[in-house]
Amino acid sequence: MADADLAIMRRIDELHLLYPFAGSRMLRDLLRQVGTAVGRLHVATLMRRMRIEAIYRRPNTSKPAPGHKIYPYLLRKLAVTKPNQVWATDITYIPMARGFV
Repeated sequence: MADADLAIMRRIDELHLLYPFAGSRMLRDLLRQVGTAVGRLHVATLMRRMRIEAIYRRPNTSKPAPGHKIYPYLLRKLAVTKPNQVWATDITYIPMARGFV
């Protein structure tokens, strides 16, 4: 690894401690403010190599709403051994000019 990359990595580490929410774009801008000419992709590569990433709030998509009933999975311990023993269905809406199919 080049000495220039090590110096940039040291500076990225210092900046990451000050700004843990900063991603590669913001770190690139901060590095450019102190006179280090570096691109965003190179900063992203060095961040990946250092195993650091920006801290940000992730979406809460998998939390069940309170009051919703949880239905049991009825096929969990059922051994399907013959045809037509278990059926499945799906509802697919195909948009058309005058409604759905």
